[in-house]
Amino acid sequence: MSTGQRVAIAGMMVSAALALTKIIVGLAGHSTAVVADGLESGGDVFASGFVWLGLTLAAKPADKDHPYGHGRIEILTGLLIGLLLTAGGALICYGSLLRAGVPRAPLAEYVIWPLIASAVLKAGLAGLKFRYARRLNSDALAADAWNDTMDTISASSALIAVGLALADPVGLRDADAYGGFIVGIIVVLTGLRVSRDTAMHLIDTMPDERHMNEIRRAASDVAGVRGVEKCFARKTGLRYHVDLHLEVDPEMTVRQSHQIATDVRIHIKETLDWVADVLVHVEPAP
Repeated sequence: MSTGQRVAIAGMMVSAALALTKIIVGLAGHSTAVVADGLESGGDVFASGFVWLGLTLAAKPADKDHPYGHGRIEILTGLLIGLLLTAGGALICYGSLLRAGVPRAPLAEYVIWPLIASAVLKAGLAGLKFRYARRLNSDALAADAWNDTMDTISASSALIAVGLALADPVGLRDADAYGGFIVGIIVVLTGLRVSRDTAMHLIDTMPDERHMNEIRRAASDVAGVRGVEKCFARKTGLRYHVDLHLEVDPEMTVRQSHQIATDVRIHIKETLDWVADVLVHVEPAP
């Protein structure tokens, strides 16, 4: 089992425990905000499950029908998580607004404790996933990390709303319901951000200029390279595939230019661990 899969499974276990606790305590303590946050944590279980599935399928080696490997499955998983978060957040908003203004039993003070535990645990889990997402260059794991970050904010928002309702049960009795609505808004915004980031990779958006300069420098370090005319890169899962147009001495033989191209391909892959492969096209230098 890969590191990313283990992190995803750990996230599922923590989210499942928090979701169950918050829903039970929220229902018992008559808190819409706590139940909404519990439903949001329940959605995290499915999100982490999709991350685990995406990482598992993306790890399959290249085959005849998929010469670039199966890495795009991992990016597609991140997009699916974003869409599910957006839909789930909209439902939470709708349910919370329906409860505003409706008479109900007063809140129990103990409903604040699951929210405090959620904010602390989710903050730690988000930090862990962000670290491994950067290390593994995983879009799905980064999407799940953003999800946990927003969970921390949503739990804090729900905690404030519950605190207001407890402080003034008459004047601020609807603060709990509006707290649930704020939780839903946070979930929707998270889903939209995750969907946008992963969609950019699906339409072959280039990496940032810093990464592109690293490719050009690595290619230029190889003896015989006169220049880099064109350089493109696209993400196919956890790593990038690079298309490179090299300029070499126009008087050298095909064999010599081919050897330079091979050396460039090997050097880039050895130097930049986030590059999966390099396709090199050789051109005569002007």
